[in-house]
Amino acid sequence: MEKTSTDLERLGQKIEDLRLKEAIARHEVSRPARSRASRLGLRICVDLLSAVIVGAAIGYVLDELFGSKPWLMSLFLMFGGAAGVLNVYRLSKQEEND
Repeated sequence: MEKTSTDLERLGQKIEDLRLKEAIARHEVSRPARSRASRLGLRICVDLLSAVIVGAAIGYVLDELFGSKPWLMSLFLMFGGAAGVLNVYRLSKQEEND
């Protein structure tokens, strides 16, 4: 009887060890790593696109206000592109430090 309970305890311990190893292995292949990369890529796209759109919108409004079509829109479109690239650069430096 003593041998059976000891065998069951060892079997239970082996099962727990295998479950832990499996959990660790699944975490290394990890969905969170892929999820993080997806979020980072989406954030880069949004940063670039939103900066260009905001720059173009400001330029369009100023062009309408001053009647200087298309010069201010072109200028602010470039400013928006530069701001987007700067945002992505800052994000990459932040990710590099993390």
